[in-house]
Amino acid sequence: MRGINYLFLERNAVKIKIKYRLFLAMLAATAAAVVCMFIIMQWSIDRGFLRYVNTLDQERLVRLAGALEQSFAEKGNWDTLRTDPLKRSLLIESTHPNYRLEPQGKLPADGSTKPSQDAPRIIHQFEMRIILQDAGHHLVFGPMHTGERVEFKPIIHRQKIVGYLGLLPRSSLTDAIQLHFVQQQKLTLAMIAVAILLVSTGLSLPLASRLVHPIKNLAAATHRLASGEFDTRVSVSSSDELGHLARDFNSLALSLEKSEQSRRDWVADISHELRTPLTILRGEIEAIQDGIRQSTPEAIDSLHCEVMRLNRMVDDLYQLSLSDVGALTYRKEELDLDAILNRALDSFQAEFTQKQISLRTEIQPGAEFPLFADPERLQQLFDNLLENALNYTDPGGELFVRLARRDTLATVHFQDSPPV
Repeated sequence: MRGINYLFLERNAVKIKIKYRLFLAMLAATAAAVVCMFIIMQWSIDRGFLRYVNTLDQERLVRLAGALEQSFAEKGNWDTLRTDPLKRSLLIESTHPNYRLEPQGKLPADGSTKPSQDAPRIIHQFEMRIILQDAGHHLVFGPMHTGERVEFKPIIHRQKIVGYLGLLPRSSLTDAIQLHFVQQQKLTLAMIAVAILLVSTGLSLPLASRLVHPIKNLAAATHRLASGEFDTRVSVSSSDELGHLARDFNSLALSLEKSEQSRRDWVADISHELRTPLTILRGEIEAIQDGIRQSTPEAIDSLHCEVMRLNRMVDDLYQLSLSDVGALTYRKEELDLDAILNRALDSFQAEFTQKQISLRTEIQPGAEFPLFADPERLQQLFDNLLENALNYTDPGGELFVRLARRDTLATVHFQDSPPV
């Protein structure tokens, strides 16, 4: 049962077309890129905005250093700021960009001694992170230094360092306004990511269909080619890998078409070649059966000659089939080339005489031509050449066979007379 379920799932998986696979792959790649971009941009916004806020704090710290220098010049010490938290808060609040003083630096008209209500939480957070030390690095106000990296700025009055001002850097955003701004940026980024995914979804499917269209044409053409339509061709519309594949397919189809035509011609030729000796055999046998021709030794020799001709054709077909499947074997041995050639010439002598073709040879008498080869294959080669000369030389013509040797090279020439 588990095997049946697995087969069912596998068949269902095969039903997913390559167009949709390509679409899903493109969509997955786009989604992965968008997710990575979203994560990186979120991290960049958090880090960048935190760095921006710390930079603003450093600029405000510079203004605070000027205010502290002025306060020290008026009092001559840090005792007031050390003991009076209200004056310290007002001094720090005066460095806020949105701070507005009453005329002549007085307190607000309502007599309130509280800091401005524009951004009380921001001011409080900034105040809680300020560290002021006197010239001897003794704490005037602010949190105790906890080992965090704080860069202190010297406060100079009359060319003399009278204190040091530092600010604990923000490790995260805590202000509601700042957090709201960051959340808005992240929300905008998320909307952009969703929009990119929607656009990618809308473009991926048509693009996948366009990319798969040449493959579908190739698949349909391959199906027709497998059905025997060897004249099938596909159009080549690009120079990429699909274009090369289309050209290779057309080359393959052309080769198969030529092979099929060659096979048909070969079958027709074989049928014609086999029909001739079979017709002769049938005619002579029927003539003997009907008493028209006597069963003389000459008639038997003629029948034997046709049978041997058929035997050579069948043997040639068998050897050709062995060669096609790579099963053709060779049994090489030391032999004499002129002996093999003379044996082949002697076996065809009667047929050349019967067809009135003159067979002339030029072989050096008494000369040996030692050769390491397969005698059966050489005999087959010479028989095929002589068979072709016998079939395609007109009666009254001539076949000239010459065996020549030059050093270690032996050459066999077959030259028949041209047709009249």
